[in-house]
Amino acid sequence: MMSQNTQVYPVIWNEDSVLLIDQTRLPSEYTFVEISRCEDMAEAIKTMIVRGAPAIGVAAAYGMYLGAREIQTQDREEFLIQFEQVAQLLRSTRPTAVNLFWAIARMLRTAYETIGSIEQLKQILLNTAQTINAEDLQTCQAIGDRGLEVLPTNPDKLSILTHCNAGALATAGYGTALGVVRSAWREQRLGRVYADETRPRLQGAKLTAWECVQEGIPVTLITDSMAAHCMQRGLIHAVVVGADRIAANGDTANKIGTYSLALVAKAHNIPFFVAAPLSTVDFELASGSQIPIEERDPAEIYAVGDTIITPDGVEFYNPAFDVTLAELISAIITEHGAFAPNELQQFGTKQMVENGAISR
Repeated sequence: MMSQNTQVYPVIWNEDSVLLIDQTRLPSEYTFVEISRCEDMAEAIKTMIVRGAPAIGVAAAYGMYLGAREIQTQDREEFLIQFEQVAQLLRSTRPTAVNLFWAIARMLRTAYETIGSIEQLKQILLNTAQTINAEDLQTCQAIGDRGLEVLPTNPDKLSILTHCNAGALATAGYGTALGVVRSAWREQRLGRVYADETRPRLQGAKLTAWECVQEGIPVTLITDSMAAHCMQRGLIHAVVVGADRIAANGDTANKIGTYSLALVAKAHNIPFFVAAPLSTVDFELASGSQIPIEERDPAEIYAVGDTIITPDGVEFYNPAFDVTLAELISAIITEHGAFAPNELQQFGTKQMVENGAISR
């Protein structure tokens, strides 16, 4: 078990391999998995050893480098053909988290734009993956601080409800939704975190609660169905969640159960915030209806550990995500500030113009 107040980094470059905190073993075991091949990284993403959209993006960037390292040819054209195959392998792991595709696209762009030998190209790809890692950590710290600008000012000590895990484990090491929590705790504005257990994978119970305990942040675990009751009793002052993909209009895909939580928050006049880096916004999708929703193994529903909890003959439906409509979201907190959902597209277009991605 870790000691309290120890910084958590779920994806670590370690000389010539990647160390991943095995999130499938938390909270009972704090162990690392060493990854040195692209195929193993793809499997780690698919089986949720690493999870959370930003962390998946960082892991995929390193996976792209590991795949590049395995390519033996010195012919640039052949290298790029094989590198595209590496990208396709990693794309096939998780369909909803846009950071995965964003990181892969950035690594591909780096490969196509880099001039030099294949060995030089491989080194630049490693440097790019490390840069993506470092940038995400800085981005999440900025998200946390930006969140302070929109959190309620009354009462002095807030109780914040969160869903799933959008903390250090889901990013490069600080968190999006839990980044806001961490910043509020640092500034003595947080009284308590209420963590939904988040069925069926229990990321809230296993991961969010674990992170809070590590840092000495008061945390109360509730089942997903208790959120409305807690709001009715006045125990919740704000809801802050992460995101796996945000459409241009502000519709947001996050872990299943987020949509119902937003509806309940709206009914109780409680602000509902989404915390995510701007890279999580998919400006090519007009609305959330276009976001692909991953469906996972029904065993996540019909079994708890090795114990079957349902009768024979039952059918199963296990979507991993749902889409919260923009009209239910008070603000989307990014590293550039907090925006009303309908302000996102205008700001994103401005950023792309300034970065030269599109012309005026």
